[in-house]
Amino acid sequence: MQALILALPKAELHLHLEGSLEPELMFELAQRNNIKLAYSNVAQLRRAYQFNNLQEFLDIYYQGAAVLQTEQDFYDLTWAYLLRCKEEGVVHVEPCFDPQTHTDRGVAFSTVIGGVSRALADGLQKLAISSALIMSFLRHLPEQSAFLTLEQALPYKELITAVGLDSSELGHPPEKFQRVFEKALEHGFLTVAHAGEEGPAEYIWQALELLQVSRIDHGVRAVEDEKLMQLLISEKMPLTVCPLSNTKLQVFSHMSEHNILAMLDRGVKVMVNSDDPAYFGGYLAANYLALAEHLPMSKVQLKQLAQNSIEASFLSTAQKQPHLAKISQL
Repeated sequence: MQALILALPKAELHLHLEGSLEPELMFELAQRNNIKLAYSNVAQLRRAYQFNNLQEFLDIYYQGAAVLQTEQDFYDLTWAYLLRCKEEGVVHVEPCFDPQTHTDRGVAFSTVIGGVSRALADGLQKLAISSALIMSFLRHLPEQSAFLTLEQALPYKELITAVGLDSSELGHPPEKFQRVFEKALEHGFLTVAHAGEEGPAEYIWQALELLQVSRIDHGVRAVEDEKLMQLLISEKMPLTVCPLSNTKLQVFSHMSEHNILAMLDRGVKVMVNSDDPAYFGGYLAANYLALAEHLPMSKVQLKQLAQNSIEASFLSTAQKQPHLAKISQL
């Protein structure tokens, strides 16, 4: 199964670049930028990666992001992720970045997107990994902050495909950002949103109806609403599910309880992603392997998950075809 997982062309559609910051690189960047971390070594930092909920994770996540200061830092972060992708047979990525995490501490928007976009361009040229970039709004911040971020992004529209919504879900429903998403759609951006992870199925409804999303990030709590499930199936609405993240954050107490394959078998367009792999214990292949080990996952299901990831991407139909053809041949 592992050989097939690595051989299959796969797209990753739910990945936070800041969440791919490995402890080794964090210490390297901290030293480069003369930043003192709260941890004395890599091992101590890794021990701190034990979370009981999403907020505890976010607290350390934002601390780690503070080492990202220069355009080269953002390049190095993104390039390190792309090298992982190359090892694991990932042919297309649609990572998201959180500009507010950086602009709120004085890092220019141009610095962030300059490093990220340069690395993604090199990924296509040097690694044959295509990409589409997603700019996420932090939902725990006010609507006005999201509007400001959208304005900052407009000079770089050609580098950004979609806008998204992430961070603490509870208490911050999608409807809070309806007006921002309407404005983003007017500017030609596609939209995605985190919904139905720690938040209820109602948040998925809001993301679909108010934010007009092309995909739902997470969405595993859709099973709590049968009418919603029927809609997802009939509309072929993609859910970018993150198995290791879901278990690390106690959405499911154990991988054997995860509902991704049950949803797949019902006809929901689910796919596998790694979310914040440096913090949650594994990149894309590790998430597939976890499903194979604990559920288990059949070859047919594995190929369907990979196929879904390509089909749900923002690639053109022509760009998707070679990848889909290879999946069917394996």
